[in-house]
Amino acid sequence: MNKLKILLVVAVLFFFSKSYAQVGVSYHQSNLPFAGINYEAGERFLPEIRLGTDSFTSDLSLEAVINYKILARESYDFYAGLGGRIGDYEGLVVPVGVNFYPFAEKNFGFHIEVAPIIGEADLVRGSWGIRYRFGSNE
Repeated sequence: MNKLKILLVVAVLFFFSKSYAQVGVSYHQSNLPFAGINYEAGERFLPEIRLGTDSFTSDLSLEAVINYKILARESYDFYAGLGGRIGDYEGLVVPVGVNFYPFAEKNFGFHIEVAPIIGEADLVRGSWGIRYRFGSNE
């Protein structure tokens, strides 16, 4: 239960940050699928809370990650990050991925990600999916 409290504190801290930010949502399809809510803080940081999907409510998993955009362009960005996971396959999460925004409006896009999960059961999760950013990207 202490791990859950820590993740909730992290979530509250980044959702109530005073810096310029843009809220977004994402869905990642893989053998361990999940949905996320992120908060683009400034130009480079992308903290995200992720909740496992396709699970019974008693088996839900929760992740908190902070991604850093290493390369940020108008139509794509390359990121890497660090975070933690509780629930199934608990441990340290190290996501590396690319977000693509191929349309004129840069709010909707696609992503691919590889994320080693180091801990209870060392594994590498690969995922792909969609991402939507609310508000203006200017």
